[in-house]
Amino acid sequence: MKPIAGDARDRSLLKKALSGVRAVICPNEGFISNLESWKGLQHVILLSQLSVYRGSSGVQAIVTANARKQAEQDESLVMASGIPYTIIRTGLLINAPGGNQGFNFKEGCASQGKLSKEDAAFICVEALETLPQKGLIFEVVNGEDKVMDWKEWFATLIDKSQV
Repeated sequence: MKPIAGDARDRSLLKKALSGVRAVICPNEGFISNLESWKGLQHVILLSQLSVYRGSSGVQAIVTANARKQAEQDESLVMASGIPYTIIRTGLLINAPGGNQGFNFKEGCASQGKLSKEDAAFICVEALETLPQKGLIFEVVNGEDKVMDWKEWFATLIDKSQV
């Protein structure tokens, strides 16, 4: 498949780019613009900083208001799409080397913690291997927990979310 360059809001370009694609990783707010072109997708992975935006206050809340609105809209569109999804709610994404720290997956951690962009990318790629029946949402920041087998970790998380 040849790379295609252009604007993700261009419906015909997006349809052509997604032809034959099994899964999509949406790396930032506003990436989701046209669900019509998602026909045939089997898995959508959304990297979301919604928890960071919800946790901001004062001037920071004003500065991030548009990003928060876009993140909320993206999450809603993914959940309503009918396509199995994985939403990875990260802490503040930072430019730092990945693979040096462990992780923290506790509920609420994303509103205060940080995550290396490299680690975020790594988790998105690992999420491709595990397809939830409907949807999976979890939070992650850098922390102390080590994950030895990502496939097993995702399977366990999916089992817990279906209880």
